[in-house]
Amino acid sequence: MEKKRIAILGSTGSIGCQTLDVVRQHPDRFEVEMISAGSNASLLVEQARAFSVPHAVICDTARYDGVKAALAGTATEAHAGIDAACDLVTGEKVDIVVASMVGFSGLRPTLSAIRAGKDIALANKETLVAAGSVVMAEARRNRVKILPVDSEHSAIFQCLQAAQGNPVERIHLTASGGPFRTWPREKIERAGKDQALRHPNWSMGAKITIDSATMMNKGFEVIEAKWLFDVEPERIHVVVHPESVIHSMVEFVDGAVIAQLGCPDMREPIQLALAYPERLSLNNRKLDFSALGALTFSEPDLDKFPCLRLSFDAIGRGGNVPCALNAANEAAVAAYLEDRIGFYDIASVVSETIARTEFVAEPSLEEIFATNDEAFARARSLIW
Repeated sequence: MEKKRIAILGSTGSIGCQTLDVVRQHPDRFEVEMISAGSNASLLVEQARAFSVPHAVICDTARYDGVKAALAGTATEAHAGIDAACDLVTGEKVDIVVASMVGFSGLRPTLSAIRAGKDIALANKETLVAAGSVVMAEARRNRVKILPVDSEHSAIFQCLQAAQGNPVERIHLTASGGPFRTWPREKIERAGKDQALRHPNWSMGAKITIDSATMMNKGFEVIEAKWLFDVEPERIHVVVHPESVIHSMVEFVDGAVIAQLGCPDMREPIQLALAYPERLSLNNRKLDFSALGALTFSEPDLDKFPCLRLSFDAIGRGGNVPCALNAANEAAVAAYLEDRIGFYDIASVVSETIARTEFVAEPSLEEIFATNDEAFARARSLIW
């Protein structure tokens, strides 16, 4: 069997590192053709050396000379800038692209890969949040499979294999509730970034961990699920499940519910996306049902987590509103991580930015980029 050749957009982030661990466990099945990083040059070099990667891209061009020097005499050619990443994912030796760059920056290279006919293992939520209609249309046009890497969307994808064409009544999208699930609103209001970054179940990057604390991350997943599974937002139900054992569920018209369970380990959905439809062994912790205890569920508190409400409102309005939602959130979360604003200021900045954004019902790709730039700048002006 020929090895599947992988390009990883965002190899130094949490998903990228775990993708490389999957490759490490199955060197007979996968090899890495290209990796990219935003600014973590030292880890990019380390990964390139460890996996003998032919191409490594550092998107921060100021760090290129250091990367090039560090990789001199190795099997890896160094490249600089997002344009290089967009070009390399289209190469003949790439079979599948792991899209795990953080934020809106992942849209351009992901679209480049789709237009080149490459299958996508999608971990970058913002690609579909900001430009779902454009991305899915391009995927259909180029007959590209978009295989979800998020644990929740991977679970839904797996549950839908049993649908056999039968209509779905509802998708139940599970949420851990984040670090502030049991806190009163008054205490959450005073929460600093160190507290928000302590996720109880998952180890993730800083931005997505803050999004989990605000539950904006779950709102993004609702929008993503709408596009991935072609389902109306009103059929997507968010349920808080703090144990993070059931990753999501699908309910059918007869009341039957199919769920996908597993320990909280992102390598499972990553590996499934890379090997699909085959399942491979994985050196990970397996569920022990005798030790599991109770599984609990509750409705999300939209008063404590207004970002989730903003997400439902955004996908209900459609057009370029989800793009503005995402851009404003990127600016606000960055400011929160720099201690410039408080926790609930994130939702306030996002809400005000959306209110000031000119609505476009059916945005083109150019209008998506314009909305992103304008909303990001507007959000920053509200903060600074």
